[in-house]
Amino acid sequence: MSTSLLAPGAVLALWTLIMFGWVAATRFPALKKAGIDLSKAPPGGRGADLEGILPRETNWKSHNYTHLLEQPTLFYAVIVFLHLSGGNTEYTRGLAWAYVVLRIVHSVWQATVNRIPVRFVIFLLSTLCLLALSVLAVIATLGD
Repeated sequence: MSTSLLAPGAVLALWTLIMFGWVAATRFPALKKAGIDLSKAPPGGRGADLEGILPRETNWKSHNYTHLLEQPTLFYAVIVFLHLSGGNTEYTRGLAWAYVVLRIVHSVWQATVNRIPVRFVIFLLSTLCLLALSVLAVIATLGD
C-alpha cells in the first residue's frame, strides 16, 4: 500500500470517473429504448428530468455519480490539508483508505441493490472516517 496520503484521493477520483462511464454505458441505451432522441431534446435539460422516464436502476448510477461529487470534495481538501501539514501518518492513511473503500462499496450498492438502510450504514461509516480525518486535519494545521 502506498505511503502517500494523496493515493486514496487519486483512487477515489478515478472511481468517480469509472462511475461516470457506468452512467453513460447504461443511460444511453436506456434513452434509446425509451425512444428519446437527444438531438431533439429541449435546451437546458438535466439528468433529473429523466426521473420517472428511465428505469430506476439506470438512474441509481447517476444518483451515485452525483453523490461522488458532493461529500468527497471535502475528503480531497482534508487529505491535502493533512498532506501539507505533516498529518500523513499510518492512522490517517488507514482512515483515508477506509473512506475510499466505503465510498466504492456505497457506489456499487447504490448502483445495483440500493436498499436504503444498508446504504445509509455504509454512508455513515464513511462519514465517520471523514469526520475523524477532518478533526486530525484541524489538529495538524493548528500545530504548525
